Amino acid sequence: MKKILIADDEHKIVMTLEYAFRKAGYEIFIARDGSEVLDILKTQIPDIILLDIMMPNVDGYTTLSEIRKNKNLENVKVIFLSAKTGENDIKKGLALGADAYITKPYSIKKLTEKVEELLQ
Repeated sequence: MKKILIADDEHKIVMTLEYAFRKAGYEIFIARDGSEVLDILKTQIPDIILLDIMMPNVDGYTTLSEIRKNKNLENVKVIFLSAKTGENDIKKGLALGADAYITKPYSIKKLTEKVEELLQ
């Protein structure tokens, strides 16, 4: 079973994503901020991380930088899901090593397709 780590501080977004991906047969882990992501990654290696940028404590950019420094996590795919829609924000996210950058609001169908594409 493929594993997805969902990292977002907005409860409704987390619930929607968790429901959609559990229904599609994924094992789900949830983090509310970047420090929780990094804690989970000490014991779990997901196939993909859906990562918000604007989160309390440790933001998504910093979280991704830490993930990309860890050799054990080099095959983990990361998709930024963010309300930051500026061209510079998107460039920064991709430059840090995100595999995709999807802006909010997004379609669950398109997100699911992108996840499946990255996991092929």
